[in-house]
Amino acid sequence: MAHKVMGICAGRHDGNGEIAVKAALKVLQDKGAEVEMINLFDYNILPCTGCEGCTMQMGNIAMGKQKEYHGCVLKDKDDVDQLVTELHTCNGVIIAVPTYDLAPSSMYMRFAQRFLAYELSFLKEIGVVKEDPHTVAGLIAVGGSMHDWQPLALEVIQASMFTMSITPVDRMMLQRVGRPANVLIDDNADQLARAKEMGEHIWEAMETPVEDRKWLGDPDEGVCPNCHSSLVYPGDKHWDGVEFPYECAVCGCGGTMGTNPNTGRPWLVIDPENGHIRDRFIDKSRAEHLNEIVQTRINFFQKQGEIKDTLAEYKAMKFPTVEIKR
Repeated sequence: MAHKVMGICAGRHDGNGEIAVKAALKVLQDKGAEVEMINLFDYNILPCTGCEGCTMQMGNIAMGKQKEYHGCVLKDKDDVDQLVTELHTCNGVIIAVPTYDLAPSSMYMRFAQRFLAYELSFLKEIGVVKEDPHTVAGLIAVGGSMHDWQPLALEVIQASMFTMSITPVDRMMLQRVGRPANVLIDDNADQLARAKEMGEHIWEAMETPVEDRKWLGDPDEGVCPNCHSSLVYPGDKHWDGVEFPYECAVCGCGGTMGTNPNTGRPWLVIDPENGHIRDRFIDKSRAEHLNEIVQTRINFFQKQGEIKDTLAEYKAMKFPTVEIKR
């Protein structure tokens, strides 16, 4: 069966991100992959309302209080359900997102923040998704400046992958491509070549048995040796008391700070015994977060009566708002 790869662009048509995705997809198509491409601007994508309908259902099913999962409350009101259902059939995905202000664009975030209702490990557990496609990803951040004006871009895009059980195997940052098609000028030939190399890496990963897959980008990129994020921070206690001296903000691995022997730069030394117990790219480890949600919910309902009067006071508070003239 041919590998299937989806390209996802969250930027303007014929812009740098779309060109980079097409360059990578062409490599994959030439190798025999079935490819498709979407631009998020072509679809109706409603923002997550924060209703908690998905997590409430998941908690109910986990506690045996509900048998059938009804999905996101918005699934029949926009195009996200169809897009994600199609994504669940793909073995690879290449995502390009513009960076306007240090982080990924709001268009991509609107799409990604709907992923929780489609938690792949949960949908597999209850039989909604019959077969895990073991999807691998190549991530592309697109900006008009250097890393200093895109420091959160790749990390946030990468953090959106674990809910979908998608494994990033490569990532890159298009730099100083502020104008549409800027990536095509001679000065950027190496960046376009890098996008094509990403296509090669996605193919290599799909051709590799799942248990043998590994990171195919720069092995010394970032500070975390697990996901290659540059965001590592002093650890705090988790809800159940687990704590690490330092942990990765993206994958959640924990350990101490050391030095990368290849570069001499700071490097997270993951605890060999417990460092992966909060690794968000491992389904079992991520399931602890659902357990946290369930426990928090139980505690709230047990104490709900204590806040009845105070809640009524806050509901009664009214303040001036902004009236929009149309």
